Amino acid sequence: MPSWDPDQYERYKAYRDRPALDLLLQIPTDLAPKTIWDLGCGPGEQAALLARRHPAARVFGLDSSSEMLAVARRRAEPVTWVQADIDRFAPDRPADLIFTNAALQWVGGHAALFPRLASHLAPGGVFACQMPLSFHEAWHLVLRDIAAEPAWSAKLAGVRGTTPVAGASDYFDWLSSICGEIDIWSTTYLHVLDGDDPVVEWMRGTGLRPYLDAVPDPEEQAAFLDAYRARLAEFFPPRADGLTLFPFPRLFIVARR
Repeated sequence: MPSWDPDQYERYKAYRDRPALDLLLQIPTDLAPKTIWDLGCGPGEQAALLARRHPAARVFGLDSSSEMLAVARRRAEPVTWVQADIDRFAPDRPADLIFTNAALQWVGGHAALFPRLASHLAPGGVFACQMPLSFHEAWHLVLRDIAAEPAWSAKLAGVRGTTPVAGASDYFDWLSSICGEIDIWSTTYLHVLDGDDPVVEWMRGTGLRPYLDAVPDPEEQAAFLDAYRARLAEFFPPRADGLTLFPFPRLFIVARR
């Protein structure tokens, strides 16, 4: 997993929170969970919200990043924070709700991962997931093109160049042996960003992290960012109003056991 900068990640907080809130709204209203897990909880925003929404439940927030969990632990809500990798998730009791927002795209092997996660649900429990569908969008394609250039290919050889995120029908098939009710949909959010090079700044909080980790030298990082910034300008040219329109597709899954 890449390193994380909570401040950079939270720079576009309202836009990053929106898909999580939309996912929360689709959790069945008759669910009265006793045990809730937020996998890839990051700075803890959604885990805290789940704790407020379900005060009788035991809520756990799991993340691999000590930096993110340091921010999460400042929250007042009664959440148990756990530092661990999602692919090793093995709770000691079934969960009534497993919630995961913008996290599972960092974990491989979805054909095995998704049914395994769903197997940890109690009868009637809900698995709620959101993942970006942006890997084939311009801002990722440009990133991989630059990483493949001779100046960078050796340093970035270890950065994953594929996404584990599959098609909607794949997730239906992988979950249908465990979950009787499955709802899957996708949405494209049109984010309206301002400032200089906002798509680069957005990516510095997420998709750029593995690349920047692989070139820790500040001068090399600056050179890589300059190349990325220049190439992205072709896809996001300046508008007269100074704004950048940033369409961002996402996949949602709500499955009930």
